[in-house]
Amino acid sequence: RLHHGHSSTPFTPLTPPRAGRVALGLVPSAHHRSITVATSASRPTTASGTPSEWPTCPAGIRECGTWMARIPASIALLFFALNPNLFYLQTTAMTEPLFLCEILCTVLFLVEWRMALDEAPERCQRLQWVIALLLVAAILTRYDGWILALLAWTAMGLTLLRRDQLTRGFWLASAVVVAAPIFWFAYNAIAFGDWLAFIRGPYSAKAIEMRTMTPGSGPPHPGWHNPWVALLFYVKSAMLDATCMSWGSTMVIMVLLGMRWALKDMGRKGYRWSLLLWLPVPFYAYSVAWGSVPIFIPIWWPHSYYNTRYGMELLPAFALSLGFAAHGVIRVWQKSRLSFRITLIAPMFLLLGLNAMHMLKEGPLTYIEGTKNVESRRTYEATIPPALRAALATHPGGEVLMNSSYNPQLIALTGIPLRQTINEGDFHTWENALSNPADRAAFVLAFDGDQVDQAVHAHPANLELIGRFSAPWQPSASLYRSTSPAINKAQQR
Repeated sequence: RLHHGHSSTPFTPLTPPRAGRVALGLVPSAHHRSITVATSASRPTTASGTPSEWPTCPAGIRECGTWMARIPASIALLFFALNPNLFYLQTTAMTEPLFLCEILCTVLFLVEWRMALDEAPERCQRLQWVIALLLVAAILTRYDGWILALLAWTAMGLTLLRRDQLTRGFWLASAVVVAAPIFWFAYNAIAFGDWLAFIRGPYSAKAIEMRTMTPGSGPPHPGWHNPWVALLFYVKSAMLDATCMSWGSTMVIMVLLGMRWALKDMGRKGYRWSLLLWLPVPFYAYSVAWGSVPIFIPIWWPHSYYNTRYGMELLPAFALSLGFAAHGVIRVWQKSRLSFRITLIAPMFLLLGLNAMHMLKEGPLTYIEGTKNVESRRTYEATIPPALRAALATHPGGEVLMNSSYNPQLIALTGIPLRQTINEGDFHTWENALSNPADRAAFVLAFDGDQVDQAVHAHPANLELIGRFSAPWQPSASLYRSTSPAINKAQQR
């Protein structure tokens, strides 16, 4: 968590049990080498961004074009595409932009599948497989993808059952969808010794919350075991992610009006399938209340930034509803026989531009959170890598025992490959190293209170302290050199 612009809770590791929401199709090796980029999510990685945002735009055009005219569809698309938070997030390894693409495409093809059910059975079969693959991708991207897959595929099955159209192809596609979570269970069982490691393991959200909460200090975060407060925090974070601070309430009113008009006039054209875009609301309300997932926003206590990106998942729902609101306003205006192209359309597009400009002026919420993370760790990034490089110069190729999730940039800035570390992603090797640090690694980097620090205090033999580092609002770090004969023999060989 970040209190008053500083990181006060040191350990929010992004490790294998949580990696299912890091990258689509991520299948790390035994030493978990492919997580390197995914763990550096607090800072931009490329100016061009991940490819996940770009397929979203044509999907949004097709989805809006199913129900509304070109101008309101363009308004919905521009509201989505001009969002500064989305521009920032798609330059990081965060999975929200990818999930936005998946949920948008899923809803689009669900609508087309339902419309083709009566008129084009062959196309319906093809769309069925496309939807199944999209749901598999969503499952392997984020945990809300699991709920999306359950609801969407169950609704499809019930629709086919009522029409007596359940086919062998549907059951085969069902097996593919079900195989995705089974694969994730199997991966956790093989790699971490517990098929539910992502829920109850040492790096699960619940375990992190238990380690970071202060006994006797009250609830660990706002909304804890309070679904109403959790709902308010999530919806407010989504509003701040979508509009400038002073326009959020106006946007919500327009969104509600757009939904009302759409449900009234578009229900027969498959609009109800698009209600899946609102799935993040109950999912995150539950997650904040009972899933050990805090959300902090600067305008409410504790006046900080944490997990603000989760609100971005409501951006497609907001955009679509605003498109419906614009469509309804234009229709009413046209019925009044007034000229509307300049007097109505121009102000709508002007408001879109002003919203984006005001958000940039205020600072996109997700970007500010990322910069606060960077600022809080900059001291260590300037002091620890040089010390590590100097130590490794005396023992070329020596392995470093460290927690790579706390600050993964330390590895990159030191200039060593991830395979030269023993980290929490190595599971069995990691557990063995913690039981005897001096005999397993040439150097040990421990942060006060983490598992490595606990292992050093439990097994201090043959460990020599060669560096001590501290930074404001951060746990102190210690660098040890192994003087174990086993390590010295390995170096001589």
